[in-house]
Amino acid sequence: MDLRDQLKNLFPDHQEQDFEMPEEKFVQKEPLVCKYEKKGRNGKPVTLIEGFEGSDEELKKISKKIKTTLGIGGSEKDGTIIIQGDNRDKIMEILKNMGYKTKRVGG
Repeated sequence: MDLRDQLKNLFPDHQEQDFEMPEEKFVQKEPLVCKYEKKGRNGKPVTLIEGFEGSDEELKKISKKIKTTLGIGGSEKDGTIIIQGDNRDKIMEILKNMGYKTKRVGG
């Protein structure tokens, strides 16, 4: 006698129904840090977006959205999005429209 049979004995009038768990939407707890950097890149400026807490697939989606919207290159590495050039204001606006909180670090 399994658990389902035991429950039927305890509650004979109960009608069993199918139930689907609602999908939990990912919520970023901390704001994404958007900073400008030139060091260690042969003087070439880049914008770094750090602090993403979701999956790698979601990180790639965000990176692709930023790159296609601005028409510039970049990459994702170790939970950090690297975008070519100093585009902090534009990137922060895109992330805000996507529903992420951002924090500007540096000058």
